[in-house]
Amino acid sequence: GTSKAASLHWTGERAVSVLLLGLLPAAYLCPGPAVDYSLAAALTLHGHWGLGQVITDYVHGDVPIKVANTGLYILSALTFAGLCHFNYHDVGICKAVAMLWSL
Repeated sequence: GTSKAASLHWTGERAVSVLLLGLLPAAYLCPGPAVDYSLAAALTLHGHWGLGQVITDYVHGDVPIKVANTGLYILSALTFAGLCHFNYHDVGICKAVAMLWSL
């Protein structure tokens, strides 16, 4: 039960980390909408899981944990929506990073 779920979660975290390692060169070599949206999803998920660990480690008590987790889900949803909006209505993540590097 719990051990299997924890193992799958750990495997998922490693898979997203490896995916991000592949997406970074892909963003440089072949930028485009597919890479932009993949980055939006992977970065949001990676951040969500990381902040979830911070909550697990530092927030104590039933009510504070529920409030923190609710806030985390709202933050993650808004982050993903914001990145998707940026990808669709603006230059996209890959182009934006390239523009920052050219400064």
